[in-house]
Amino acid sequence: MTPQRKLTPDLLFLAALFTFAGVMHFVRPEPFDSIVPRWVPMPARTATLISGAAELAGGLGLLHPVTRPAARLGLLALLLAVFPANLEMALNAERFRPLPAWALWLRLPLQPLLMWLVWRAGKGKQAS
Repeated sequence: MTPQRKLTPDLLFLAALFTFAGVMHFVRPEPFDSIVPRWVPMPARTATLISGAAELAGGLGLLHPVTRPAARLGLLALLLAVFPANLEMALNAERFRPLPAWALWLRLPLQPLLMWLVWRAGKGKQAS
């Protein structure tokens, strides 16, 4: 299958979501720093900036059919890589008040849904 050339609403949504999240890693890095698990072998700020840059590249990459396949794979890898941070938040919910613990646990099953949306982004018949 060849990637879609047409920008669909789901592609635009994902591109906006990841681009916004990537920008926020640079504008307000502190919340992202706080969820980096302690076992990550680099400073939290470094992990935040790397993941922010990856989100920006992936979000923008979804916008063009030539870069879309690489963006999809990169975003899937990123979502796998940051899953431990989401788990860290859920397991240590008291550190992330006022966010309710149930919301932090709800994020965990939403991660595979987001991965599925990224996986199917740009797949399908080529638009004419």
